[in-house]
Amino acid sequence: MTTIKVNGQHAPLDGVPVHTTALDWLRDRGLTGAKEGCAEGECGACSVLVARPGIESATDWVAVNACLLPVASLDGQEIVTAEGLGKSTELHPVQREMAVRGGSQCGFCTPGFVCSMAAEYYRPDRTAPAGQRADVPTSGSGTGTGTGTGTCDTGAGIGISTGEHDHEHGPNGFDLHALSGNLCRCTGYRPIRDAAYALGEPAEDDALANRRSTPPPPPAATHLVVNGNEFLRPARLTDVLHVLAERPEARIVAGSTDTGVEVNLRGARPPLVVAVDRLPELREFEVGTDEIRLGAALTLTELERLLAGRVPLLAQLFPQFASRLIRNGATIGGNLGTGSPIGDTPPALVALGASLVLTSARGERTVPLADYFTGYRQTVKAPDELIRAILLPLPLAPLTAFHKIAKRRFDDISSVAIGYCVEVTDGVVRQARIGLGGVAATPLRARATEDTLTGRPWTEETVREASAVLAAEGTPLDDHRASASYRSAMLGQSLLRFYAQHLAAEGVSA
Repeated sequence: MTTIKVNGQHAPLDGVPVHTTALDWLRDRGLTGAKEGCAEGECGACSVLVARPGIESATDWVAVNACLLPVASLDGQEIVTAEGLGKSTELHPVQREMAVRGGSQCGFCTPGFVCSMAAEYYRPDRTAPAGQRADVPTSGSGTGTGTGTGTCDTGAGIGISTGEHDHEHGPNGFDLHALSGNLCRCTGYRPIRDAAYALGEPAEDDALANRRSTPPPPPAATHLVVNGNEFLRPARLTDVLHVLAERPEARIVAGSTDTGVEVNLRGARPPLVVAVDRLPELREFEVGTDEIRLGAALTLTELERLLAGRVPLLAQLFPQFASRLIRNGATIGGNLGTGSPIGDTPPALVALGASLVLTSARGERTVPLADYFTGYRQTVKAPDELIRAILLPLPLAPLTAFHKIAKRRFDDISSVAIGYCVEVTDGVVRQARIGLGGVAATPLRARATEDTLTGRPWTEETVREASAVLAAEGTPLDDHRASASYRSAMLGQSLLRFYAQHLAAEGVSA
């Protein structure tokens, strides 16, 4: 029997159509706190908490977009909705802070904000940064906070420029990126931020906090067949490869952040969906002497925390990749598997000299990422192959940067994305790798620009010459995100910006 544990109660999945989203299933059960605002993972109104293997604890409470996940992918799992966080007679600390600090008006978006905020509230390593004061009245012990007036209106200690903490982290360690995937159109964000920054530590008897010490339930091997459509979660990688050998048309899903949009907005109904997100063989993480191995089914959030800044170029990329809600589900292998020319990870990984491990029932092979893309959403990956891992060679280049040009700073698709890895020795460029996205039918490597830089002095004259070459790389098009001329101009300006940033880091005036 297929079941999900929802707010502490087991609920059956048998007979539920394969392409039913977790959001629709929850609402059909009367749990209507989660809403559908956009059906593509941009508004966060559908946010719920899922128990997942933790980085700093046995279990992490992870906020995800319920509108994108097929509910079948949660078979055997444990989730909590806004209704399961508190009671009408005893609000959860997050709910209470949202209420007393004016964080909700129409309330449509509030349950989603509450779930995303709760995930950050329960993050095990959430602590106030060193040297920052936490002078906002806090909750978490169950004692309440009074009327919500006073210091929350003064700007002291709530992220307004006091000089004691940056504008994206609260004095209580709350990372505002946790809310980057939640939109509100009537309350305004300052009261919501006030609520986030007023949260203290969970109480000793907090059931969800204590739940973190016990591992989450293992994913259940699942096979559902309803109305001719199938959902399959094999227990082992060999089982997946056998399925792909027999049925190469199968739709592989991990976080479903791409397929979920097609199901919701384009009416896609793949006859066979195969989930691979929990396969141990795809979740390897290893830092060796010659390379870093990243399992394809690791989410962007997991990689961000596992790497912990070890790869500076990726550390710059992660906060700009969609939103925290999307990064909690989206996998690095999935972002490469779509073959999109505007994915954020390909330019950075091309610059890093990454290779992909492709596996099938026939065996494994390793392909340089720069040679992986062959056409618009086309790759060298055969229909029966799966991306198993991404390999990053070591040592890393000392000068790196990731530039993303988009209409919004966060939660947006790039018009142009550029990754840089440059090695300069004694004032001369010894090696340069530059990855580009959004300027051709595929992500590509800017080899002409690299050739212009390599062996030349790392000077403004060289960089200006190379920037003119970079502006002519690719075959950019006019579309609703940007014109071809704008994209070309951004390429050239990006290299000048990279050079200026390097000078600034060295303490040299441009």
